[in-house]
Amino acid sequence: MGADPLKRAAAALAAMLLAACTLPAADGDRTGSAAASCQPGEKLGTSEAGLEQIGLCVESDGKSHAFTVEVAKTPPEQARGMMFRTELADDAGMFFPYDKPEMLSFWMKNTFIPLDIIFIRQDGSIESIAANAIPHSLESIPSGEPAIAVLEIRGGLAGELGIEPGDRVKWAQ
Repeated sequence: MGADPLKRAAAALAAMLLAACTLPAADGDRTGSAAASCQPGEKLGTSEAGLEQIGLCVESDGKSHAFTVEVAKTPPEQARGMMFRTELADDAGMFFPYDKPEMLSFWMKNTFIPLDIIFIRQDGSIESIAANAIPHSLESIPSGEPAIAVLEIRGGLAGELGIEPGDRVKWAQ
């Protein structure tokens, strides 16, 4: 049987968004040379976990890094987060938006893979990054100041891409 037409359309839309957000670099990575090319916020359907997916971009050192992220909006979705996942693609992540800035704290209980936990200020700038959070750890990982959102990506990826505190995250608010 062929793929569901809605799934094919969602996949095509995701590919177009990533193409719009990402310009090929000389070294073959998935970063672009012009941060202005990033057009985040496009709704990309629903993930296998039943979460809405959107395009999100991180602007760092003149480059734009595009991600397709699952959005954990409700308290139950946020509590589950990336638990029980065994892999995470380099262009994927999970996004946790909050209604107002607050001190946030995450842990890695039942999380099988290391993650970079990126705390984001209300103005979209990165407040701090907890790199390579340890799987299954019950240790609290707090933001250093009130944050409006958190982005989780594969452990070590922020460092590989040169993403640092002060860089900008763009999504549909």
